[in-house]
Amino acid sequence: MFESVIAAVQPADSPNTPEASRRFFRLTTVIILAFLTLAVVILRLYRLDELPAGIQVSEALNGVDALRVLNGEHAVFFPSEFSGHEGLVVYLIALSISLLDQTDLALRLPTALANAGTVFVVFWLGRLLFGRDESGAATSWRGMFIGGVAASLMAVSIGQTVLGRTVFRANHLLLLTSLCLALLWWGWRERSWWAVTLAGVCAGLVQYTYIPARFTPFLFLALGLSFLIARRNTGPINLRSELPWILNFGGTALLVAAPIFVFFALHPEHFFLRSNAISVLQPHVSEGNPLGVFLDNLVWHLAAFGFKGDVSWRHNFDALPMLNPWEASFFWLGAGISLWRWQRPACRLLLLYLAFLLLPAVIARDYAPNTLRMLGATPAVYLITAYGLWEAFHFVRRRLFPTRVAESAVALGAVAAAAVLVQGVTTFRSYFGAWAFERGVQFAYEVPWSDFARTLNALPSSEGELYLIPNSLDHPSFDYIYRGAASTYYFPRETADLGLLASEIESAIAGMENLTKVKVVQLNNVHVGWIGNDTGRVPVLLGKYARLEDVEHFNDFQVHNFTEISMEHGWTFFERMQPLTVEYDGGISLMGLALGQGPEEYSAETPIELRREEPLWIALNWETRPDLEVDFSVSIRLHDREGEVVFQEDSLLWNPLHRPTSDWTQSEGIDSLFQISLPPDLAPGEYELRLVVYDSETLTPTVQVGVWEPELTLAEVRTWESD
Repeated sequence: MFESVIAAVQPADSPNTPEASRRFFRLTTVIILAFLTLAVVILRLYRLDELPAGIQVSEALNGVDALRVLNGEHAVFFPSEFSGHEGLVVYLIALSISLLDQTDLALRLPTALANAGTVFVVFWLGRLLFGRDESGAATSWRGMFIGGVAASLMAVSIGQTVLGRTVFRANHLLLLTSLCLALLWWGWRERSWWAVTLAGVCAGLVQYTYIPARFTPFLFLALGLSFLIARRNTGPINLRSELPWILNFGGTALLVAAPIFVFFALHPEHFFLRSNAISVLQPHVSEGNPLGVFLDNLVWHLAAFGFKGDVSWRHNFDALPMLNPWEASFFWLGAGISLWRWQRPACRLLLLYLAFLLLPAVIARDYAPNTLRMLGATPAVYLITAYGLWEAFHFVRRRLFPTRVAESAVALGAVAAAAVLVQGVTTFRSYFGAWAFERGVQFAYEVPWSDFARTLNALPSSEGELYLIPNSLDHPSFDYIYRGAASTYYFPRETADLGLLASEIESAIAGMENLTKVKVVQLNNVHVGWIGNDTGRVPVLLGKYARLEDVEHFNDFQVHNFTEISMEHGWTFFERMQPLTVEYDGGISLMGLALGQGPEEYSAETPIELRREEPLWIALNWETRPDLEVDFSVSIRLHDREGEVVFQEDSLLWNPLHRPTSDWTQSEGIDSLFQISLPPDLAPGEYELRLVVYDSETLTPTVQVGVWEPELTLAEVRTWESD
């Protein structure tokens, strides 16, 4: 059709009309490629070293494994506690780090380039699939339009921008699958051995990318079998003549993928670990209704095409559908036409491409739609959308403007270009002006953890120092970013076994050679794993067996610096908990008390002589009523002989999982620890150490049953002048 457009705008007697047509076609190709380059440079690569500001867990795991590769540890699959990941992305990141150093840019560049490269492959694939009609006649402008529109829409998509700038190994699945199909289509048609061989290489390499790649062999098989069906114009293929090409493609793919296939054969648990956890085929996942869950998942994932978006800020912006309304209308039109024309190879390929790469998301029960799991199907989605737009234009032109070919073609190009430009500007503003600063993004990408690691990088440190960092799980983002000289050790902050915690900390410190300083990190930002305003259990423990040199304060954390570490005695938080039975009318009871200074423990039954230069530590054991709905806090106070409060420190009560009292699920054995530094100007004399338990919201004290007073005297203390 567009060939007639060129003829219409050229003088009828011009001898150079065919050449002018070719020049115009080449110029259009250059313009499209230039636009695509500009779009991906801005939306995929611009400020890639800055945004996203943090490094989320799956990204950092790949980065940490890349560092292991650079240290000589090699594998085709890198297992982890939850599933593990294939090795291609790890080796690409390792190469990037070797060139760009251990930076955010080096971590994200390989996947960003993969997503950007897919845009150009989609342009090529669209031209290949639709650049000829069923008779083999050239329809170059149709291929140009469908490939160009599909690639442009993908380039300016907000969802693709978010996913493409993050270290999701699915981006490599996206690139290799689309490149494989383009090479296979072109090589088979042109009878090019090298192209089919390269397609086989891509088909093999795709197995090293992402779990949904395991469905691609079925895609290739289904596509090949579909050509055995009688074709309208040329009849069935001659299988004997095609067998060498099939063996070339399949043999190459199998050879390239052999190492990871052998690994899974030897370690089947790694192959099934993730699928066993989320597959609807598992009874514990589908709750005995696999078909119902599958159909429900299918509906919600299809809803991504215009109706419902991925709610994860890690994958999307503001839960927008994968396709906006006008894109979705042409997608559904294109899908319907492709189904109607399923005998046409291009339509058949796109339908199979969509179905097999959408299937991994549909059979995984998590939340829907999940655009990360759908990512492999993206090229098919945008090519079907562009095909629908082309067919809609062709239908309207033939019925409304049969004689105004040039004008209608120019109008279509202008409208498509304007729509893509508007979408590109909107995506730029949404990503760089809004998405990157959303709270959900800050949480998903663990921005405070990354800032924490970068801050520690900037602090002076030496090989004789050890950071003790609270954590419930390893934070690979810290492991990737932190490059200081001091060693690091994660201690479990959510353990109820204080004896085990003390033993772990002691072992970590004892294993350090030439240790000069222990730096205990207390994180006080909810996103980085510390809640509450107590001083933390590990600083209390170190306060018993080392000298607190100073405390460095930062926005989201403090660093307690300890020197003169003593390893003469086994480390414990306390030797003995003095039993108590103090019942409060609010549903909480105090069942035990231990207190002391340094390694020395005191008995609360006799007056305690305090050294003012050392912190006082206090351990309290609690029981609560199972249906307790109140969040309690405690106030530890020092009263002089006249009853005046000369010192006070308040703290919320947390269990070992850092949950307030209303969330406590066990009724007894909850220990809380406090460390109190006495005021340096505290006058020598006798004092009473008292405790008040009160409602954190209303600030109303709860009183002791039978006594009906809020204050409980924990111990009598005396202070003396320092020598």
